[in-house]
Amino acid sequence: MNDTLRPHQRRAYDRMTTEKSGQIIIPTGGGKTFIMIADCKRLVTTTPRSPQTIVIVAPRILLANQLSDEFESQIDNVKIAHVHSGETHHFSTTDSRFLTHWSCTNPQYDKLIFTTYHSLHRVLDSMVNINRIYFDEAHNGTGKSFFRQIKRVADAQIERFFFTATPRISRSKNSISAERGMDNAEIWGAKLEETSAKELIDSGTILYPKVIPFETDRERTKLNAHEVDCDNLKDIITSLTDKNPKVLVSAPTTRILWNMLTHTDIRSWLYSEQYNIMHITSKHGAVINGKKVGREEFFKTLTLWGKDDTKKVVIFHYSILSEGINVPGLTHSVMLRNLPTIEMAQTIGRVIRIHEKDKVSMKEGTIPAGQYNLYHKKFGQIVVPMTGKYGQRIAKRLQSVVSYIFIEGIPPRAYC
Repeated sequence: MNDTLRPHQRRAYDRMTTEKSGQIIIPTGGGKTFIMIADCKRLVTTTPRSPQTIVIVAPRILLANQLSDEFESQIDNVKIAHVHSGETHHFSTTDSRFLTHWSCTNPQYDKLIFTTYHSLHRVLDSMVNINRIYFDEAHNGTGKSFFRQIKRVADAQIERFFFTATPRISRSKNSISAERGMDNAEIWGAKLEETSAKELIDSGTILYPKVIPFETDRERTKLNAHEVDCDNLKDIITSLTDKNPKVLVSAPTTRILWNMLTHTDIRSWLYSEQYNIMHITSKHGAVINGKKVGREEFFKTLTLWGKDDTKKVVIFHYSILSEGINVPGLTHSVMLRNLPTIEMAQTIGRVIRIHEKDKVSMKEGTIPAGQYNLYHKKFGQIVVPMTGKYGQRIAKRLQSVVSYIFIEGIPPRAYC
């Protein structure tokens, strides 16, 4: 696997072999997970050695499950545990005592523990001997409640590596949040790798995002928001020229999303246009074409349909799919709401991944890397309805974020 790492991944991997902590800052779509897996594989295959216990921390249960599948597909002969409240076919618990027992009954095996920032304290309370921790979407750890556990890890001098596309820093060294900011090297370690989006575009790793303002004269109010969003979405989807689009729709709120799905004809209209419909929220769970499913089935279907060029799919969400989740094959993102800079950058990252056909063509040498005009998928498209001043503000901020990340090459940063 190490032989297939791209230059930026190799730089990060090499630093991780000599350091005990640090930050890896790479734009969304740059393959941060592959770096984790390559490093983990090195640790569990090096001989002679004692069995390793490695913890992988994700912001959401859905992402923890996705990471588990990706690690398991590349690493053999390890025991896997999940410490969170979600469903999984692996051993799972939210009780530190049960995790301790699981670890003690498998002393001869390498062990991978997948958890969330919310449940990390349960892993630490188990007193299991941890060799190394990978923090995915590490900017989440700067939050007040989650940072306490990050500091516990640092104080215990556990080897730790923080992966993010969007670091959060403190406003000043004298601010209350100074300790939590990722510019505090005592906690977070030094920057081991910081890759620009331009390097990834030039190397054929990601695509340029294209912002498409969608003009509309509909007047949107609090009372009719779900109806206007429904009509705008119909017009946007009708205007798409791609064959079998895969569209991610970011709703303004869970309430508006649910009202749109239950109090308008958007579902029947999409079915009439031969689209499959998926939606997921914390409040209403995961649904595929009207059938409620578990999150594991939702994610597997999302991956399967994302890779299937014959499928037309619209995926609705409020925030669950904005961060970290790999959604293969997305062609468009429709932003019906304004977002903070980090969430906006993460949402853009959902649609700028290279199409699988283009990856193969570049590997075979039939398409030069970076020649996106020759790609099957030439760019990631982000559509913003221009409904009054609200829509104009979203489009203006979105274009600004795209400019400084993907053209000027400045990583997005926010303050904690």
